[in-house]
Amino acid sequence: MSAGGGHAPVRVLVVDDDATVALVHRGYVETLPRFTVCGVVHRGADVLPAVRATAADLVLLDIHLPDESGLDVLRRLRAHGVDVDVVAITAARDVDTVRDAMAGGVWHYLVKPFSLATFTERMDAYAQHRLEFARRDGSDALGQEEVDRLLTSRRRSASALPKGLSPRTLDVVVDHLRAGAGGDGTGDVSAAELAARCGIARVSVRRYLEHLERAGLAEVRPRYGRAGRPENGYRWSG
Repeated sequence: MSAGGGHAPVRVLVVDDDATVALVHRGYVETLPRFTVCGVVHRGADVLPAVRATAADLVLLDIHLPDESGLDVLRRLRAHGVDVDVVAITAARDVDTVRDAMAGGVWHYLVKPFSLATFTERMDAYAQHRLEFARRDGSDALGQEEVDRLLTSRRRSASALPKGLSPRTLDVVVDHLRAGAGGDGTGDVSAAELAARCGIARVSVRRYLEHLERAGLAEVRPRYGRAGRPENGYRWSG
């Protein structure tokens, strides 16, 4: 992915119904030396033809398009077997949309508005992950340790941390969240329950949970019918 390292830049198709926003996102891409913009479209119907015409490697896909949902565009790309990566870019934060996007195989889910610094961080992680696979292209099958390492790098890149959050603490929170209510991966847990298990303050745990939810790695649902103040239950969805 690095032009200096002999790898072709990642070809990016920008998809957004708002021409001004699309221009901003194009500008973001053009600041990155390992990426190049290969096209910009504003309608869902134009995405598949544009991907094929430009040989795009990555689509920055808006979910709210004027003619159809970006989720439908994503399904069409997968149904046609198009080998392109997708980053969903949208203001939608509801659980169903995030879940559907993740099920469609998006690399990441960026919530509008986001800064150039956040965008750069995600794209650098994406480029590095592509490079890891490129190094093994045509070689022998991956061993379990290599598969685990690649999956872990993707999880961490998808969960790139906001300022003030610690990767080590994130791993602790994720481990307990994945264990679920009963330690067997089932049932949701509250921020207070996770705080007690992790041995850190509930307000800190809540920040990590909110981050994981934004990244599409945690689902949150209100708990009903329980004594005391209403609270949310969290479940791992990565």
